[in-house]
Amino acid sequence: MNILFCSSEVVPFAKTGGLADVAAALPLALKRRGHKVKITLPKYKMVKEENNTASIGEDIKVHFIQNDKLYMRDGLYGDESGDYSDNLERFVFYCRQTLELVKSQGFKPDIIHCNDWQTGLIPVYLKTLYSQDEFFKGTKTVFTIHNLAYSGAFPKEEFSKTGLPDSLFSVEGLEFYGKFSLLKGGLVFSDVLTTVSPTYAREIQTEEFGCGMEGILKERTKDLHGILNGIDYDIWDPAKNNSIYKNYSSESLSDKYINKEGLISELGIELAKDVPLVGSVGRLAFQKGYDLLAEIIDELCKMNIPIILLGTGDKKYHDIFEKIAQRHKNKLSINLYFDAALAQKIYAGSDIFLMPSRYEPCGLGQMISFKYGTVPLARKTGGLADTIVEYDSQNKQGNGFLFKEANASALLGAIKKAIDAYSDKNKWQSLIRRCMQYDFSWDRSAKEYNEVYEGLLQ
Repeated sequence: MNILFCSSEVVPFAKTGGLADVAAALPLALKRRGHKVKITLPKYKMVKEENNTASIGEDIKVHFIQNDKLYMRDGLYGDESGDYSDNLERFVFYCRQTLELVKSQGFKPDIIHCNDWQTGLIPVYLKTLYSQDEFFKGTKTVFTIHNLAYSGAFPKEEFSKTGLPDSLFSVEGLEFYGKFSLLKGGLVFSDVLTTVSPTYAREIQTEEFGCGMEGILKERTKDLHGILNGIDYDIWDPAKNNSIYKNYSSESLSDKYINKEGLISELGIELAKDVPLVGSVGRLAFQKGYDLLAEIIDELCKMNIPIILLGTGDKKYHDIFEKIAQRHKNKLSINLYFDAALAQKIYAGSDIFLMPSRYEPCGLGQMISFKYGTVPLARKTGGLADTIVEYDSQNKQGNGFLFKEANASALLGAIKKAIDAYSDKNKWQSLIRRCMQYDFSWDRSAKEYNEVYEGLLQ
């Protein structure tokens, strides 16, 4: 079938988060299943290609939607001052031009797969402005929610910029607490909804995680599918990763410890004998729960548990961790920037990978850490709950450590449990090998998406 994949970011052209990885890896996996796939992406300043087309894989075309006035900026969605004031115009243009592009090329999509609020108007336009267009007759839409917290909401006074009839500014349409939401447009008008893990699909139908959209999602529960994201093992594999200190596999775990030694040496960390190294890579934001780590980090330092943190985000958290770094020189390493090579070294060199998220739609970090034999420790939520099973040393089952409540005490309890488990070296080695055997490849995810597509076209 012909699949048009629409995303506001795609690796390697433009990225702020995990959506960009998904938007490259899933189309490649769909192509391997015999589908013809095209991708559209705004031509941001960071897109270095001179032409308006590029390729990923062998022959998946990426078409750039160009408008220098709208996209020729340093950021994708905003700058240090916040979101760009004209984001509505930017993504209205992207959605309309995406549909016009495939028409001009004669690429009639069976499925248009949209991702997050930036693409939310595409299903709306197909059911309204393009409803009588013969070219799109039979085209079905899939809308994937990567993070429900970002709703793409704009003031009522700007609704006319969408080009939609005023009647759609309603509870049944795009109206959302006095504003209008592009995300809601995708939720209401798409033929099928998906999100990035089965647990998150259930969570977003509750008031706690629904972000005001839970009513819509409950109404569409039969159309909502939770499909776990995958990772690309051509990139995330310690046996062939050129960025780490020494390659290793489950058959050569002694080489993993060479990575640990290299990491603590590079970052200047003091490490006591027989103590686990805790690493974390993530965005410094409320969602990710790093304030919980900040609350207990003094106690962890007293216990001589070294922490490595790599990430950027909200200024509030930068300030918090800068002060922590000053208090505990040599006992931890706080790196408030992003460095792809260092991230891979942290996955390879750490013993425990920390993800204290308040909510996590899917999470890729725990999947990567499994492959690197670095045991994940996380809150039991979303995709983390779908992939991490509490370690049971007696029955030799499980693959990581979980805490339920989003508070510092629960996090500390899980860390202490992991430290205790680490003290039994033979069992820990068995745990590492079990972690490294999991398969979270995109081919598994693509098979489930394929079933969703086929169900729509029957």
